[in-house]
Amino acid sequence: MVGLALLATDWSDDDIPLITTIGLLSTWFGPLAAEALRRRGAGDALLWLAERVAGWGRVYVVEALCRWGLSPAARAWLLRHACDGDFLNGYFAGQVATAAHLHEAITGADVDDALIDHTGRLLSSMAGREGRGMTLEHYPPAPLVLAAHAAHLAHQTPSVDRYVDAAAIADHLAAEPRGGSNSWTEQRATLAPPYLAVLLRPDWRDAVRADLDPTSHVFAWLASGVAARLGLTVLADGAEHGVH
Repeated sequence: MVGLALLATDWSDDDIPLITTIGLLSTWFGPLAAEALRRRGAGDALLWLAERVAGWGRVYVVEALCRWGLSPAARAWLLRHACDGDFLNGYFAGQVATAAHLHEAITGADVDDALIDHTGRLLSSMAGREGRGMTLEHYPPAPLVLAAHAAHLAHQTPSVDRYVDAAAIADHLAAEPRGGSNSWTEQRATLAPPYLAVLLRPDWRDAVRADLDPTSHVFAWLASGVAARLGLTVLADGAEHGVH
């Protein structure tokens, strides 16, 4: 730990392979390894490490990557792969959206399924994350990004992951606002309906009913009140799976 701390104050590029190797033990050495690589401007090494770590280690490395001047490869990775589904993604989702200029990417001409899906994960991670990273209320391009994502979502093939992300976003937007500006309160009222329109479509409902594991935490989350709050019928047959 002391040796890595010393390397984090140095500039020598010769140590980059050693630092990235140690950084794989990211739970313990992630913060210092990320800082040492960022200090050296080792963007490729940071990206290599980001692709291979999870949990808190992913938080440290992705945050360092966001603070580094992004190469096209790093920006493309952040826009499509930074969030791996861990709840800790909420700590860096807003930083990724900001550093990678998500608002430009999702409204641009080069929009693919990977970008749309990852945008959904970023937005759902920022929904209701008080005390854990940037929230949608504090992300200035949120209205633009939400509107673009909902429009793209409507043309995608239904899947459980897409449905869950959209439900998390819609649940946040449709909830009674707690504070925030009047402008955001008014905007969220217009941003929720496009998501609800997708969630209520029979083809999306049927796809989720067919593929969602009734013993999963996702099913439990929907059954805990999200489906009822949003008026979704996706769990209409939930009683037969033991949902009361």
